[in-house]
Amino acid sequence: MTLVHITDLFDTWFVNMPQGSLLSALTANSVGVVALLLLYLFTRRLVFPSIQKGLTKVSPTRIGHLASELNKVTGRLAAMLCCVAFLAFYDKVFVAPAWLMSILLSVGQIVLIIVTGFLFSGFVNLAHAIYNQLRFAKDVPIQGIVQVTKLMTFIVSSILIISLILDKSPTYILSGFGAIAAVTLLVFKDTILGLVASIQIAANRLVKTGDWIQVDAFGADGEVIDLGLNTVRVRNWDNTVTTIPTYMLISDSFKNWRAMQESAGRRIKRAVLIDIHSIKVLEQQEVEALKREFNSLNDIESWPDKTTNLGLFRRYAEQYLAQHPGINKECVMMVRELAPANYGLPIEFYCFSSNKKWVAYEHLQADLIDHMLAIMGAFQLRPYQSISGQLLQQHPHNAEQQ
Repeated sequence: MTLVHITDLFDTWFVNMPQGSLLSALTANSVGVVALLLLYLFTRRLVFPSIQKGLTKVSPTRIGHLASELNKVTGRLAAMLCCVAFLAFYDKVFVAPAWLMSILLSVGQIVLIIVTGFLFSGFVNLAHAIYNQLRFAKDVPIQGIVQVTKLMTFIVSSILIISLILDKSPTYILSGFGAIAAVTLLVFKDTILGLVASIQIAANRLVKTGDWIQVDAFGADGEVIDLGLNTVRVRNWDNTVTTIPTYMLISDSFKNWRAMQESAGRRIKRAVLIDIHSIKVLEQQEVEALKREFNSLNDIESWPDKTTNLGLFRRYAEQYLAQHPGINKECVMMVRELAPANYGLPIEFYCFSSNKKWVAYEHLQADLIDHMLAIMGAFQLRPYQSISGQLLQQHPHNAEQQ
């Protein structure tokens, strides 16, 4: 004879006892609760960890980085199996009044929907973690798409829960969304804009985590530490964090320094101001003296005998840059004159640093300018500098010459 309910078995145990039906019901309920706990512990602590260990042996590095996400997925999967088992056998195991059984059924269904939603979200996070291990993951971030997928999962779960509580079809709930579509669009405006922006950023590879970006409108100048659906977080070089709406990277302009970091060198473009009154044509003996002083330069013989001290200084600067070990010789390198102005004649040094790291770049740039300013006197040139009040009092004759 097939047992319709588990209490049929326990009734035979307590048939001769007072309150036998109550004891049978309590035993059945206890067995049901214990069975669910054992199922959860068996799957959560034994089955899934064994599978995870087997996968780790196959690929220790990859699976090791996914351990946290795998633990979340296995825990939620074990909880979902318990919910399915409860809904499949609750009417064969548990004993309660009809109204309480109806509540238990509804609660079990709601919990199953919630756990399933979290389980799907866990799988999405796991897939995202696996994707992040790919080589091109930083170039094509998908965090915004992942967030939208999770958001849609919880929206669908919420609709199913509401329809279950109201005892209405989900289509009935969805039909009511048409009346509040405008409000929904208003509430989720940033999310919708962020979704579109995330797709465009991923498709065009505009920004990735770790990029150095500069967004003047928000005062952001630093490294991207998080590229989300609604916001992009930038850690500035002063260690402050600026939050920028994701869609602003599409609707407004910003500067991404990634191309510089991936290029052959970082540009140095600095100018020093020459006092125009110090520019003159050098005599033959002055040119010869400069040749003897700077005979370590390779191209010294190409210096003309009749030229200006500024012309010789430019040739010296070009050869100095060409022999400097910190300058990339494969990139453009020149020393040029800019248009004269009331503050002097600008001489610009244009070249590229081989070392693109910020500190080394700044040190090299400063060393080059320091050297050019220091060596200028050997060519009888003077840098231009505005006369301050203190200098005017100390050297009034210099002010008269200016």
